[in-house]
Amino acid sequence: MTIEEYEMENVALRTVSPNKAKTSIKHAMKKKRPIFLWGPPGIGKSEVVEQITNSLPNSHLIDIRLSLWEPTDIKGIPYFDSNSGTMVWGAPGELPSEEFAKQFDHIVLFLDEMNSAAPAVQAAAYQLILNRKVGTYKLPDNVSIVAAGNRDADKGVTYRMPAPLANRFIHLELAVSFNDWFDWAVENKIHNDVVGFLQFSKKDLYDFDPKSPSRSFATPRTWSFVSELIEDDLDNETTTDLVSGAVGEGLAVKFMAHRKVAASMPNPSDILSGKVKELKQTEISAMYSLTISLCYELKEASDANDKKFDAKVNNFLRFAMDNFETELVVMGVKVALTQYALPIDPDEVECFDEFHERFGKYIKAAQQS
Repeated sequence: MTIEEYEMENVALRTVSPNKAKTSIKHAMKKKRPIFLWGPPGIGKSEVVEQITNSLPNSHLIDIRLSLWEPTDIKGIPYFDSNSGTMVWGAPGELPSEEFAKQFDHIVLFLDEMNSAAPAVQAAAYQLILNRKVGTYKLPDNVSIVAAGNRDADKGVTYRMPAPLANRFIHLELAVSFNDWFDWAVENKIHNDVVGFLQFSKKDLYDFDPKSPSRSFATPRTWSFVSELIEDDLDNETTTDLVSGAVGEGLAVKFMAHRKVAASMPNPSDILSGKVKELKQTEISAMYSLTISLCYELKEASDANDKKFDAKVNNFLRFAMDNFETELVVMGVKVALTQYALPIDPDEVECFDEFHERFGKYIKAAQQS
């Protein structure tokens, strides 16, 4: 392999996780450089842009599915001005006017499915993207452009992006990151059975194969569907049908087997109240689900200013130390401390000194990783 071939191969394989992408996107926005997010379906490209927008003070997101637009939707439509006796252009209504933009400190113009737009639409976007104006319309200074699309190999409806348009963007290719997804899932309280199953079987978070004839496949998006579908008390067959329709039959069978075992675990409330101190079921994936459930309940207790919160923390730590392997203890406490920032007071938690002596170094290492 020549040096040139080696370099091209490594450039082609360079990907970034969603959280790493956020840092790059924010910097590009600061420099007013448009950025394009590439990636397979369902990995959270839209969510990344939404999260960035929400993190900015006094911000607003304009989400445009460019594949649904016509060229005139970008440039506007000409009409006759009887006062001047000339043709003028009516600016597109969905693009922000100067008056509208003054209401916000930051506006993110998100052009989703851009390379699914017809070539004529992409061509109409040239000037808007690079020069921040098209026809008589000019983007306000506080507007940042972010675009996204699927890759040509992802079996979606795409058009090859013209080189002149591609050259107007900074390109990032997103890759699935379990750790990024886990942080998001815990923060958004994705069903504990889903989080527990995937913590045990991380490779099943994403199994999209563009060569597969299957209509259903696992992605972060479809696992969030599963989380919603299993919230209700449906019969086992219906639930299996729905899970299979979201992530595929093979994963549905594995997940439903996991749920069956997880259902035999003790009630998290009984553990936190001190009623249950011993764990008889030791199936590892179910133990992950139980750990997440305990963290969820502690978060609810903290949010409700539960007077028994310190006692519940003590029972959580005691139960974890007595029944869980180190990896599970570290995961649970990392969620409680790092993700949820629960107000744990060492002086009010009876077993905290013992916990810190046994697991403190592991928790510190996990927080730094």
